[in-house]
Amino acid sequence: MATVELLLSPLPVHVRTARLVGVTTARRAGLEDHLVDELRLAVGEACGRAVAVNAEHAPDVPVRILLRDDATGFTVEVSDAGPASQPVTDDVEEMFGEDQIDTRVALAVLAGLVDDLLVATTPVGTTVTLRWPLPVKLP
Repeated sequence: MATVELLLSPLPVHVRTARLVGVTTARRAGLEDHLVDELRLAVGEACGRAVAVNAEHAPDVPVRILLRDDATGFTVEVSDAGPASQPVTDDVEEMFGEDQIDTRVALAVLAGLVDDLLVATTPVGTTVTLRWPLPVKLP
C-alpha cells in the first residue's frame, strides 16, 4: 500500500503534472493498461476543475491530490477550496440550466469516465474521489 500526495498551486500548467504523476503511480500500483487512459483523462478533468475553482475562489490555496492503492483498488482524491459543487446527476440540463456552463461540466464528464465516483462537499471545499479496481495479486 502506498500514498502519494501532491499540493499544486491553482495554475492550469500543473494539470499536466498531476496527470503524469497519476499515470505513473497507477502503473506502479498495477492498474490494467486499458484503464490507464481512462485514469489519465479523469485525473485531467478532476484537476482542471479543481484548479479552475481555486483560481477563482481561493488563488492562494493549493489543490490537493492524493493517490493511493490498497488491496481493493487505486484511488485518486482531488480537493479544492471553493464553494460546494452540485451533485453529479444523469440529467445534464438539470445540472447546468440552459445558459450556465462552469466547472460542473467536468463532473458530468467524470461521471461518464469513472464507474466509482464520489463527490463530497464541505463548507471548506469539494473532494472528488475516483476509484479503479486493481487486479488480484496471487501469492
